[in-house]
Amino acid sequence: MTTHWYACDGLQRRFPTARVERDPIFVRDGSLATSAGITAGIDLALDLVEEDLGRDLALTVARWLVVYLRRPGGQSQFSVQLAAQTAERDGVREVQQWIVDHLAADLSVAALARRARMSPRNFARVFRREVGRTPSAFVEAQRVETARRLLETTGRSVAEVADACGFARAETMHRAFRRRLHVAPAQYRRHFRAAR
Repeated sequence: MTTHWYACDGLQRRFPTARVERDPIFVRDGSLATSAGITAGIDLALDLVEEDLGRDLALTVARWLVVYLRRPGGQSQFSVQLAAQTAERDGVREVQQWIVDHLAADLSVAALARRARMSPRNFARVFRREVGRTPSAFVEAQRVETARRLLETTGRSVAEVADACGFARAETMHRAFRRRLHVAPAQYRRHFRAAR
C-alpha cells in the first residue's frame, strides 16, 4: 500500500505487518487500491475506469477532468526538479544543477567527483547522505524526466531523445523507463498523445 509521503512513517507504525511503498503515486494489490494524495487519487481512479470500462472512456473522463495524462502508478511522488535543490552542501548542490544542464556529458561518479573537488568515494558518500540517493540514481532520474518532456513535446525519435538525454543507447533508455515508469518510451509517447 502507499499514502502521501508525509504519512508513510505513521502508516507503517500503525500497520507494522503491511508493506508500505513510499515512492509510487498509487499501488494496486489485489482488491486493495491506495494512492499518495488527491491528484494521485485521480490517477488511480482513471486506472480503475480503464480496467473496468476501457481506455476510450478513461481518456474521455481524463479530458473532462482536464487531466492531460494519467500517470502510471509507479511514477515517483517526488519531483525530480525539486530533488535537485535538496543538497545543503554548496559543492553537491552545484553538481546537481550541472547534471541537470549537461545530461549528455560524462556523469560518472569519477567525473562528478572531480567537478565537486572531492574523491569519488567521499563524493558518493556525501551525495547519498545529502540527496537521499546515489549519484547514478539521481542522474538516471534526471535523464528520464527530460526524456519524458521531449517525448511529450517534440517529434524526435526515441533514439534521438535517448542521445539528447545522455543514454548510451535507446535500449538503455528503454530499461530506465521500464524501471522508473513501468512503460516503454514509445508506449509513454503514445499514451501521452492519446490523452491529449
